[in-house]
Amino acid sequence: MRRLSLGSRLALLFAACTAVVSLFAGVLFSRASEAHFIELDQQLLDGKLIALRSALQGADDPVLFAERKTQLQDEMSHQTDLALRVRGADGGLWFDSSPNLPTDLPAQPGLHTVQSAGTAYRVYSAPLQPERADSAQLTLLLDITHHQHFLQRMQHLIWLTVSLCALATALLGAWAARSGLRPLRRMSEVAAGVSASSLTQRLPEDQMPAELAELAHTFNAMLGRLDDSFQRLSAFSADIAHELRTPLSNLLTHTQVTLTRPRGLEDYREALHSNLEELQWMAQLVNDMLYLAKADHGLLMPKREPLQLGDEADLLLEYYAPLAEDAQVRLTRHGDAPIRGDRSMLRRALSNLLDNALRFTPPQGAVEVRIVDGDKGLQLSIENSGEGIPAALLPRLFDRFYRADPARREGSSEHAGLGLAITQSIIRAHGGTIRCESGPGWTRFVMELPRT
Repeated sequence: MRRLSLGSRLALLFAACTAVVSLFAGVLFSRASEAHFIELDQQLLDGKLIALRSALQGADDPVLFAERKTQLQDEMSHQTDLALRVRGADGGLWFDSSPNLPTDLPAQPGLHTVQSAGTAYRVYSAPLQPERADSAQLTLLLDITHHQHFLQRMQHLIWLTVSLCALATALLGAWAARSGLRPLRRMSEVAAGVSASSLTQRLPEDQMPAELAELAHTFNAMLGRLDDSFQRLSAFSADIAHELRTPLSNLLTHTQVTLTRPRGLEDYREALHSNLEELQWMAQLVNDMLYLAKADHGLLMPKREPLQLGDEADLLLEYYAPLAEDAQVRLTRHGDAPIRGDRSMLRRALSNLLDNALRFTPPQGAVEVRIVDGDKGLQLSIENSGEGIPAALLPRLFDRFYRADPARREGSSEHAGLGLAITQSIIRAHGGTIRCESGPGWTRFVMELPRT
């Protein structure tokens, strides 16, 4: 079955709500009208009862009642829709104003409604002399057939009104829903026109209703993220081609030159060693790219083993000590904290940051590792002295193949610009965050990690 559209659902909902409200109002009006008729009949019968009691005052037995029978008939002839039946205390029939009255009437005093031979009666029974227990019983019967016909016509009118109101509301609701949902159709048109080559379209948020303004803002934000992701993907593809083109060109050129003429064994060995270096760098680049691809798909699953960050930092500082000594850079570590994490992954992240810091620290400079065990988690920072990084470049430091500025570019295949991207992936896999802070003469990478 074809699903109903949102406009059709709203139209049917409007129609159902209108039908329910109209029906409820009609039922209330019908009940109120019926109660009003009962009240009017009660007042009429009460007045007639007072008049009959006054006319029959003292007629306590059949003989005295027979003397006033003619007067009673005159009294009842004034109102053709009202009939009277009088019975004695013993149940004997004293008077019946009409021969067609129903025989089976309620014996209990009070007001009742009775149907007989297609005619509806309001029956009111009361004693002739309320103060006497053996008093004769008066039974007034008021023909209310015209009241019933009026109520039936009104009920038919109510059903007709409910049907017409539901139909009119459905039509008007469909028109209103179609008009009100026009911004959604606009969103659908924009979404249908989105492709990899056209991500610049945006919804006019200021023209949207208040209920859809937030949705439009979210939709535009999604388009912005998609546009940014496609731009980064395009740049990433271009960077991969650029990074691989140079070593491939070197391999081709070097191999072609080597094969231009016969050479000695040592020359071939030297050529193979040179090609091996390029191939090793390309293999490392491919491995790094695969590592980042696994991180993008949530496939990095770090082990959770107890570690001491201070010990791990000391091992890496000891490894980089000869390089720092040659570069005349001082290495220090402050603080310690326990953590549960993947030893090899955390070492790789710290190694990338330390290698990056040493490369950009001038002679007589310093690299400081600081570990702080705070209330909200662990904070590990690596700070180095040297030229600062402009604030405008900080958000892009963790992009793949990105170098901060021309002064920081090596110009060789040794560093492809993937170290910080890999470090960020490792920290995120551990549930932490990493950021870079920089100022004149210093740069600091700050990692915030949970303890478990």
